[in-house]
Amino acid sequence: MRGMILAAGRGERMGKLTTHTPKPLLRAGDKLLIEYVIESFVKAGICDIVINVAYLADKIQKTIGNGSRYGVNIEYAVEHERLETGGGIYNALPLLGKQPFVVMSSDVITSYPFNRLPSDPMGLAHIVLVKNPPFHPEGDFGLRDPYVNFNARPKRNFSGIGVYRPELFMDCEPGFFPLSQILFPAIRSLQVTGEYYEGKWFNIGTPEQLNEFSAVVA
Repeated sequence: MRGMILAAGRGERMGKLTTHTPKPLLRAGDKLLIEYVIESFVKAGICDIVINVAYLADKIQKTIGNGSRYGVNIEYAVEHERLETGGGIYNALPLLGKQPFVVMSSDVITSYPFNRLPSDPMGLAHIVLVKNPPFHPEGDFGLRDPYVNFNARPKRNFSGIGVYRPELFMDCEPGFFPLSQILFPAIRSLQVTGEYYEGKWFNIGTPEQLNEFSAVVA
């Protein structure tokens, strides 16, 4: 299974930290944010990785390179305009192939064991839910085993980790669109399974969250 790392965002909530440095290259503890994701993929045997880049794309490409020093093969899906999550994945489909692939945000650090993700999901997608963080206490979805459900309780937070079939994007067109535009209808039609993960999960979206994580791992 191939993996994709979402790394095209501006990281505006990081303020001055991302003026000259793309958010995936910010240091958290002893590693760059994006290196934690690469490590998670490597541990699960996911060695073919696509990274979408836009803001300060050349810096990410120069720093991470072709992945050889991490023991993986990395290709880049370059975006010349903002495409959002859904549009970014759609743009990368030619590099991701025809089989289901895993996607993870570059600003998520977790101990989730990626080797337990289904390589052949029942429906169009399989996503991982986690405990609701303080910045999103109402959560996103519930689980009505094995399906993700809008009405089920308790509602959990979408972790940013998911396995998607290329067919999920079948009716899409190139350009800007959020993943929710196609994921939500798939959930309503019982085409998305899910699981709840109770282990370590950090979303690094602000300087405060970056400092908190760095203090934890110091």
